[in-house]
Amino acid sequence: MGLTVNKTGYYTHRDCWKHEMGAGHPECPARLDAIEDRLLMTGVGDALERRDAPLASLSDVELAHDRMHVAALRGLTDRLVEELTAGGPPHAQLDQDTSINAFTWQAALRSAGAALAATDAVMAGELENAFCAVRPPGHHATRHQAMGFCFFNNVAVAARYALERHGLQRVAVVDFDVHHGNGTENILSGDPRALMVSFFQHPFYPYSGDVDPAPNMLNVPVPAYTRGMDLREIIEMMWIPRLETFRPEMIFISAGFDAHREDDMGQLGLTENDFAWITMRIKDIARRFSKGRIVSCLEGGYNPPALARSVEAHLRVLADL
Repeated sequence: MGLTVNKTGYYTHRDCWKHEMGAGHPECPARLDAIEDRLLMTGVGDALERRDAPLASLSDVELAHDRMHVAALRGLTDRLVEELTAGGPPHAQLDQDTSINAFTWQAALRSAGAALAATDAVMAGELENAFCAVRPPGHHATRHQAMGFCFFNNVAVAARYALERHGLQRVAVVDFDVHHGNGTENILSGDPRALMVSFFQHPFYPYSGDVDPAPNMLNVPVPAYTRGMDLREIIEMMWIPRLETFRPEMIFISAGFDAHREDDMGQLGLTENDFAWITMRIKDIARRFSKGRIVSCLEGGYNPPALARSVEAHLRVLADL
């Protein structure tokens, strides 16, 4: 009789706690603390196979990012570390919302590395699916630019890796963050081997996604205060038929939980039950077409209690709990 294995992986690393963007910034290490505490308290963590996120290799990161972008981020980190030693500032500002500290480079490589290691483990059949509890998030990072709290696009790097290194023919990205995944669209747009489906609040940061997307993009802008039942209908009517037609061999999730009604980063009205339902629909597609293969990466979610409950709901479905 074969042994039963924990089929859902949980990838994280302490380096992901060391990146921070200053006091009061919503994208903070406390987000991961809230998730860890919740998984411990509910016992859900016991059902997961916990794995340390490795560092991504630069050659894999460059499957999705321009070499100059990667080099610039590394150079900026080196300069920041030098200046810190000489009593300089603890952060370097990249844009109004996004800055790096001395640990950001390492944390960003761990975040992308989690997605890549999860992809390898799922492709090898060691895991059915995996969740990457990582930060910084990724879906706003374009081929050439860090923005919106994001440095490397973890999901896009992993999707390109599955295509280029594992030889898959078709991968899908599902993004349910409150913000449009403009970086993922930028990197995967026009590649017929990739399909991206998403919804997002509009008009809203980053003020994109509503104009003439490429044929492999199905991004659905929705107005503020849209509720879960309306989004479920959009998913049934629009996402599911496209995913069924596409028949993805693997699914990547940009799991942003800032569309929760208690998250004041946005104004959508989802609850934990909605995130569980969305995960069930994605899992159904994965079981039918993708051998169950799913890699999910944390994106947004800035109300720590709501984030923790939503991740728990997401993981309960992934792990069949």
